[in-house]
Amino acid sequence: MPKKHTQDDSICRNRKASFRFEFIEKYECGIILCGTEVKSLRAGDVSLDEAYARLEHNEVWLIGCHIAPYAHGSTRPHNALSRRKLLLHGYQIAKIKPKIEQRGLTLVPIRMYFNERGIAKITIALARGKTVGDKRQSLKKKQAKRDMDRAMRQGR
Repeated sequence: MPKKHTQDDSICRNRKASFRFEFIEKYECGIILCGTEVKSLRAGDVSLDEAYARLEHNEVWLIGCHIAPYAHGSTRPHNALSRRKLLLHGYQIAKIKPKIEQRGLTLVPIRMYFNERGIAKITIALARGKTVGDKRQSLKKKQAKRDMDRAMRQGR
């Protein structure tokens, strides 16, 4: 029986993305990797902190994702910061393209994971950058929720 997909099976997450950006739409896409990159992913040696996605010639590319060279790999390890092609359907790219060009939105990787068949997937979001005021509002909401949860626990 295949393993159920849960939120906890992520290889890595871009934690800063939800603070810096407001997500509008999310897309799940495949990623083209070489063998040693997959082994590094399984070891957890990956970072999405400075990564972003770019649309070029009707193809989506992941730029700035750091996948460390596999320690037990060949004598010619892969480049840790190379550009990697993301796999999306043509209709998804056609839907994303005008939003990026006209509205000034960006594609941000949120998390990377292995699906139930063991294939590496990445979730990207069409996002708008938050202003300083928006960031302050989200911090206030987060703090208020924490305070309410703390009060509920103490009241029991």
